[in-house]
Amino acid sequence: MLEKRIETAFVKATQSRGGLCLKFVSPSMAGVPDRIVLLPDGHLGFVEMKAPGKHPRPLQVQRLMQLKQLGFQVFVCDQLDQIGGMLDAIQTA
Repeated sequence: MLEKRIETAFVKATQSRGGLCLKFVSPSMAGVPDRIVLLPDGHLGFVEMKAPGKHPRPLQVQRLMQLKQLGFQVFVCDQLDQIGGMLDAIQTA
């Protein structure tokens, strides 16, 4: 399964909950997560998308840890069955 398929499913699942799943690109900082998830009532999370079984590169791990240290929810999604749980966690935080 391709990363793109998982990412597309994540975007659709976020939209079905009334949220936005924005592509995150930061020209001034490499390694940022692929998506910013914005859900109703001000809930926010960052998601790094990966193909099944793939892992974030060292710089991506560093960026994910920086965001966690700032208090944000951060996830790595490499399976379709993770999507619901991640969105639940973002929505209830």
